[in-house]
Amino acid sequence: MERIHGGKVRDLYRDGDDILLVASDRISVYDVVLPTPIPDKGALLTQLSLWWFRHFGELVPNHVISGTDVPAEFAGRAIRCRPLKMVQVECIARGYLAGLGLQEYRKQGTVSGVKLPPGLEEGSRLPEPIFTPTTKASEGHDEFMTFDDVVGQEGRETAERLRELTLEVYRKGAEHAAEQGIIVADTKLEFGWDSSGVLTLGDEVLTSDSSRFWPADQWEPGRPQYAFDKQVVRDWAAGTGWDKTSPGPEVPPEVVETTRRRYTEVYERITGGTWG
Repeated sequence: MERIHGGKVRDLYRDGDDILLVASDRISVYDVVLPTPIPDKGALLTQLSLWWFRHFGELVPNHVISGTDVPAEFAGRAIRCRPLKMVQVECIARGYLAGLGLQEYRKQGTVSGVKLPPGLEEGSRLPEPIFTPTTKASEGHDEFMTFDDVVGQEGRETAERLRELTLEVYRKGAEHAAEQGIIVADTKLEFGWDSSGVLTLGDEVLTSDSSRFWPADQWEPGRPQYAFDKQVVRDWAAGTGWDKTSPGPEVPPEVVETTRRRYTEVYERITGGTWG
């Protein structure tokens, strides 16, 4: 088994003809991995992804071979996958205005070239979900792409299919989450080509690291929303005086536990299962 990539949160291994996608308990904010892990985070992300891959099984092919046939050291937090030639586009669907999309809207009234109505606020629901792709930067930050940029890079047929699948997965996921009282504000998906040339869903799907999940009963446009993700760590870090360069500060136990609780709650509400 050969380690072929180490990311901020995930590691990739080659195991024969397969790829092992391993999620760690590491947490990063402002592109810096903090020294304090969040217990169970890797397993929660992995198991939630596996649940969604099954949920979307008839909608789009995915790269999953097994969530259980993995080395014992990675049990619960690894997926055995088919290798894909990844499309060099981060495929993002947005149903609400937040994060970098909000910043872009405030500057230009658009997100990834999509014109939005005037007067929207932080957390506003969009008239309909939109496809807002970004680059996949090997260093630094991803940058917004327009749909025409994706056409120029990948060809029109592929660009249209990426947009169609991204929005279909988002709509179906958001519909299920809404039944559990959760808003999916936005999500990031990744696709690749399998050995037969089939466009295939890869990486992770609708997790707390790739999506913004908000409790529907607390949603209120015009302010930051309560989030089932690492926002609590980001907010804590922003108040420490840390300059956002490596090394990051140790995360206090109460922030660790609050973060773990939020990851656990969204997993349980979406899947209907009990963690641990």
